[in-house]
Amino acid sequence: MSSKRPACFSQLEEYAKKTQPGEVLTTTHGNPIDFKTAIQTFGPRGPMLMQDGVYLDEMAHFDRERIPERVVHAKGAGAYGVFEVTHDITKYCCAKLFSEVGKKTDLFIRFSTVGGESGSADTARDPRGFAVKFYTEDGNWDLVGNNTPIFFIRDPFLFPSFIHTQKRNPVTHLKDPDMFWDFISLRPETTHQVSFLFSDRGIPDGYRHMNGYGSHTFKLVNSKGEPVYCKFHYKTDQGIKNMPVGKAAELAGTNPDYSIQDLYEAIATGNFPSWTLSIQVMTYEQAEKCSFNPFDLTKVWPHADYPLIPVGKITLNRNPSNYFFDVEQSAFSPAHMPPGIEASPDKMLQGRLFSYDDTHFHRLGPNFQMIPVNCPYAGKPRNYVRDGPMCVDGNQGGAPNYYPNSFNGPKDMGKHDVTIFPGPAGDVKRYNAADDDNFSQVGIFYNKVLNEEERTRLAQNIAGHMKNASPKIQERAIANFSKADPDYGARIKKYISQ
Repeated sequence: MSSKRPACFSQLEEYAKKTQPGEVLTTTHGNPIDFKTAIQTFGPRGPMLMQDGVYLDEMAHFDRERIPERVVHAKGAGAYGVFEVTHDITKYCCAKLFSEVGKKTDLFIRFSTVGGESGSADTARDPRGFAVKFYTEDGNWDLVGNNTPIFFIRDPFLFPSFIHTQKRNPVTHLKDPDMFWDFISLRPETTHQVSFLFSDRGIPDGYRHMNGYGSHTFKLVNSKGEPVYCKFHYKTDQGIKNMPVGKAAELAGTNPDYSIQDLYEAIATGNFPSWTLSIQVMTYEQAEKCSFNPFDLTKVWPHADYPLIPVGKITLNRNPSNYFFDVEQSAFSPAHMPPGIEASPDKMLQGRLFSYDDTHFHRLGPNFQMIPVNCPYAGKPRNYVRDGPMCVDGNQGGAPNYYPNSFNGPKDMGKHDVTIFPGPAGDVKRYNAADDDNFSQVGIFYNKVLNEEERTRLAQNIAGHMKNASPKIQERAIANFSKADPDYGARIKKYISQ
């Protein structure tokens, strides 16, 4: 007797149980179809007829059913759930979703790998995206982060080049170790994130057993208008669990969708995954005196100085009704923030405020916010945006499409708040941050966060990936790791030579 089938493989049987047979097959326009398994032809052996609108209807759609995949975070999984406030943080933030203990807010989360294409293995050594859409009563809040509290670079000008090095060589169409390690070794600020990536945490065991981070520095404002800076943390309640290199490689061949299946199966069987949401808080005064740039995405805020403050719990309890409809069409942007949550001077965050919505306009069209997974639960937006492809919500009817107006069009809140950054504004120019402290926090991670066995695996993982890069690039990269700790670089050099 075979064991019970996984829930994900019984999806069609479950659908059949919930529906009745006998529905009439129609075209996309609702016209009933008389016969589905043969096209119209001139005689039984003759050529097809261009009048076969049923065939043309389906084929024209089939030719267009794939939308551009995401440039990054192409492969992912998603689910719906709820956020519940467990601790009062109203002294820091007036956002309505935090207004009282016990308050619940619906949400959608999309997890993903970063560098691979849509068909790649989701057990690859790669950062994981952790994007959360909170459907608040003041519109959607998208907290778009990763499973690491830091990132490779601190200036968005370098982002396109960095992503190019993670993709394919335009000549060979192959992943290129020289491209990767050349960029990494030329930009020493990458050392911190690379150390995370090649540690055990670089291959999480599915999406349920990893933490998530807003990563950026954000600004919170309370009801009195008093601001603080903050970082967001999601700690997995399932416990951290990472995957050995050998198992990850095996699954890449036998089950490249392991992480998608694991999440779907857990929710389908009632084993709902959850995370505890906490924040770190830094006052403006602390930011001015901080020994490092608190808006630098390559840095963490030490927990000893800025302890975690619990906020609430996130639970995923509902699988998507349809993968394309919910997961593939979901669109997140850190620019989507309700009152009480604002941007900070974090350069990478500032760059993302534009780029995310811009890429959604390309992938999904200018009305992507009308797609149900992206539509605010609080009601249809009221503004002066009109028309464009795929406008499906009534186009705001007869409301005026210009502002100001005298005909009951929506009005702003009448507030004139100005975001105040710490210290003087400074001159407008391109400030070079390449020589900021790139190594001290890496040394702390290497010596105080990792144990001896983890340090060994980290060096071995880097050496295994770097071994095919050119010798001059290897030397430059090893020199950077050595600046974090001499033993770190020496181990990598030793394992490459072996």
